Amino acid sequence: MKPGKTGLCRIIDATKYSCKGFSFAWKHEAAFRQELILSLILIPLGLWLGDGATEKALLIGVCFITLMVEILNTSIEAVVDRVGNEYHELAGSAKDLGSAAVFISLVMTATVWSLILYEKFFLHAIN
Repeated sequence: MKPGKTGLCRIIDATKYSCKGFSFAWKHEAAFRQELILSLILIPLGLWLGDGATEKALLIGVCFITLMVEILNTSIEAVVDRVGNEYHELAGSAKDLGSAAVFISLVMTATVWSLILYEKFFLHAIN
């Protein structure tokens, strides 16, 4: 087992590392800034629009998933860039795969929001 802090000290350190990660993503990733700002709009909207805990959880959860995937993509890009600037097929593939994961999370967010809004506003309007 790796020696290190335990208990509350470990939690405090982990929180500091997380804050450093958020700060890095905010400073260096325009996509993260855009997705975070959009999430800051969508999350309260999801709390207001969602009927019941399940809808609210879906509307808010997909926003958090997109932010998580963007941060993971940023970490992949940082590691690849740290290794070197010369082109390598695997490095390019790693970045492309991270980008594809972000794309899937954005499609999932759009799908969940669209389906819930469609049901709420279109189907209820015709009934």
